[in-house]
Amino acid sequence: MNQTAKFWDDIAEGYAKSKIRDPGAYEEKLKITRELFPAEANVLEIACGTGTTALHHAPHVKHYTATDISQKMLEIGREKAAAAGLSNISFEQQNILEARLPEAAYDAVLAMSILHLVADRPALLAKVVETLKPGGVFVSSTICLGNMAFYFPVLLSVMKRVGKAPSIVDSFKHEHLDELMQEAGLIIERHDRMSKGSVAFIVARKPN
Repeated sequence: MNQTAKFWDDIAEGYAKSKIRDPGAYEEKLKITRELFPAEANVLEIACGTGTTALHHAPHVKHYTATDISQKMLEIGREKAAAAGLSNISFEQQNILEARLPEAAYDAVLAMSILHLVADRPALLAKVVETLKPGGVFVSSTICLGNMAFYFPVLLSVMKRVGKAPSIVDSFKHEHLDELMQEAGLIIERHDRMSKGSVAFIVARKPN
């Protein structure tokens, strides 16, 4: 098991019990995203965690594929889906940078709170574009530490050293995400600065 997977496995139970930091913004993101799903949508979520977002969206789509690097996170997600009586969710353990994803298979791909935790964002976005159907939508929510107070990078460095943060957490600004999306060939349809400007919620589309 690599260190990243172990970190998320170790905190899975606590993560599942943690409260959403900005419930208003979270509900707004759910609503916006749900309205983007076409009828009979096939959806892929990258880094689904314990499946909270997956469970919200699954009743509104044909099939929801929820992936994560942490097996323990996925086990909790499966338990939650079973308790909710949802049968159209599949939970799959994947490192998205190494996974072999089907081409042009999904109407929507979600990456919530993960882009700042990926070593090679251009490679991830290339995978997203490859697996989206023409005209498919990519929805992401990313904390932009570069737009936050100056002491956050210092605090983050300390947290990494004591094992309270994953080894890869990058600080960048909203504008950087726009550039990455565009370089990947995605068309940005909206970019909202949520949670007092610290979070970039971006809807981008693969050209037809």
